[in-house]
Order: sequence, then structure tokens, then C-alpha cells
Amino acid sequence: MMRKMAVVSFALAFVCVQAAGVWAVMNPDTGPGCGLGKLAWGDFKKQKNIAPQVMMATTNGTFGSQTFGISSGTSGCTNDGQVWAEHKVTMFAAINSEDLSQEMAQGQGEHLASLATLMGVPAEQQAEFFAMTQERYLALIQAGDGSPVAMVKALNEAITHHPVLVKVATSH
Repeated sequence: MMRKMAVVSFALAFVCVQAAGVWAVMNPDTGPGCGLGKLAWGDFKKQKNIAPQVMMATTNGTFGSQTFGISSGTSGCTNDGQVWAEHKVTMFAAINSEDLSQEMAQGQGEHLASLATLMGVPAEQQAEFFAMTQERYLALIQAGDGSPVAMVKALNEAITHHPVLVKVATSH
């Protein structure tokens, strides 16, 4: 009985070692992601050891380089730099809120043109979009809690009620 259990244990251990080897080939990960930490400590021979992983993570955390690398596709990160489609307009509005506010009041500007493009407004209808943002400036800027999220929501709502721009909303 003891001998039988030893043979079964040996066979099970052999199968597990083989499976681990296959998994290692399929998973080429050599440490905590990417970023400056990965670049700085990437030449360390045993990257799966605790010390290099801690150094990579600490370096990335200290400099915030992993987040930047993932969002920009740099520092050894393989992301294409794109933000989820449904969030890119809100992110752009948040980053450029002051410029957008000023340009919406003026009814023109580079940031406003970029926002229109991100929202899917065709070039030939952007003049209508600019005029609408200028006409409804106060309502758009002060919508809800005054945040970029509320502004984008108000813009989308205004587009759905605009006689020309409503086609943009239905074509998404």
C-alpha cells in the first residue's frame, strides 16, 4: 500500500512539474509589468525573485512610471496607449477643462475642435457644434455638479436635441 502511494505521488509530482514547465513557456512574464522599474531592473538575472520584484514595484510606485507607461505605450509597456472609447471624451474634457470652458464661450478653438472630433462630430458639422456650445455655454458648463463628466453628459444631451447634430448622436 505504501509503495503504491509512493508511485502515485511520484507520478503526480512528475505531471505537476511538466505542467509547470509548459505554463512557464506560455507565460513569459518575468516580473511586475513594465515602467521605469522594469527597465531599471530588467537585466537582473532572476527577476522572479523577491528582491528584483520589490525593486521594480518600488521604482514604479515612486515615479508613477508604470501608469504613465501603460497609458502612453512607453517604458516597455505594450498597451497601445488608447483609453477605453467611452472614457476618452471625459478624460480629454477633464484634462483640458479650463481651455474647453474658454473656447466654448468663444465658440471656437483647438481644444473644442478636438473635443468635437472625439465626440464623433464630422468636420462639416463642427461649426454647428461650436455655435451650439457657445449658445448654451452657461447651461453646459454649470450642468449637474460642474464636473467634466457632467459637462460631457450635458453636451451629449444637447446634441440629441439639436436639429443638425442629432444625426451625430444616432450614428454612434
